[in-house]
Amino acid sequence: MSCNLRIGQGYDVHAFDVGDHVTLGGVTIRHIAGVKAHSDGDVVLHALCDALLGAAALGDIGMHFPDHDMNWKGADSRVFLRHVCNLLQQEKYQVINLDVTVLADAPRIGQYRELMRQNIASDLHINVSQVNIKATTSEGLGFIGKREGLASHAIVMLEKLK
Repeated sequence: MSCNLRIGQGYDVHAFDVGDHVTLGGVTIRHIAGVKAHSDGDVVLHALCDALLGAAALGDIGMHFPDHDMNWKGADSRVFLRHVCNLLQQEKYQVINLDVTVLADAPRIGQYRELMRQNIASDLHINVSQVNIKATTSEGLGFIGKREGLASHAIVMLEKLK
């Protein structure tokens, strides 16, 4: 028996660095620091790309956008997500739903959550009701609690179309 449903998960982390904003879910958020990254360091979209690629058995974000390739220096991670969407379409996968958790003691994402959902839904050509974004802190523990960086987990469900 063959099942047409596929599940993928992704994780990304970036340390804070010099700067005045972070990008999460394609949204620029003013912050006391930036992130140390080759691209824009969007942990939400990086984790999501890995989850989508994993579900479709298409590798990981580093295979498609290596951090030693200067073409991706400072790149907008929405470009990555749109590329992954094109790969999924070529392989006849559709997104059923996705769930992302941002792990950060700062910045707070509440007021940006809906715009993140809209960006992701737009880039994946799905309904915003298929996209969930939530956040948690680490209660002062570890590098996140010490406000040294932030991370994100993502899980997705895909369906292989016949």
